Amino acid sequence: MAVSTYGFAGELPGEGVTVQPVQSTVAEETFQTLIVNRALEALGYDVQPTKEVDYNVGYTSIAKGDATFLAVGWFPLHADKYTMSGGDDKFFREGQYVSGAAQGYLIDKKTAEKYGITNIGQLKDPKLAKLFDANGDGKADLTGCNPGWGCEMVVEHQLDAFKLRDTVTHNQGNYAAIIADTISRYKKGDPILYYTWTPYWVSGVLVPGKDVVWLEVPFSSLPGERKDIDTTLKNGKNYGFEMNSMRIVANKEFTEKNPSAAKLFEIIK
Repeated sequence: MAVSTYGFAGELPGEGVTVQPVQSTVAEETFQTLIVNRALEALGYDVQPTKEVDYNVGYTSIAKGDATFLAVGWFPLHADKYTMSGGDDKFFREGQYVSGAAQGYLIDKKTAEKYGITNIGQLKDPKLAKLFDANGDGKADLTGCNPGWGCEMVVEHQLDAFKLRDTVTHNQGNYAAIIADTISRYKKGDPILYYTWTPYWVSGVLVPGKDVVWLEVPFSSLPGERKDIDTTLKNGKNYGFEMNSMRIVANKEFTEKNPSAAKLFEIIK
């Protein structure tokens, strides 16, 4: 047991210290957060119920000390949020909780093969974009990112950079509900266009290479401090996003006073 060296309960390093976890409204983040919560409890910390907040609120709350940590900080996707909320002066961010997370745009394989679509830039063509029209306005409907998510900034930036505003609509709201509708349309045989990330359950239902295909982008283009980053992967493909890691972001002052928690945040996987 990780805390056995501390002996009796009264010697646990977290005794008497309250911890406030936060996470986004993505239900699947609960699992990663609960693992960290249980580990902190084993160290004696008084872990409060996790609060669901917008990512932006999460970062500012941690910076101010109103919250203790976020278990699912996406990096480099959240780089601008991290920097704008105080960066290394306010946060402790060590270790890689989950690595190898991919994201990007996909369409159904049937439409991709029938029309030779391999790159989202091809949707500048109104005739191709109209294939993915779900509401009759003549534009492609892209199942996109919730307001406040890190990917929202990228998608919005790329729609401008790739000159897709006139032919593609970025559908935002409750991602879980919108992607459920997208899957229903796929099952009816309709063409679909959507953003997603891995690891996430969507790619277990719409399997890349079997049901759907990843779309490349015309060129690398990211917002903010990542504007000069080349998103081309080692295999030569460019899906418009960098590979990401989920990293624990904690209040720096808290970790300085609680080295046991800091070490946990650094090593847990």
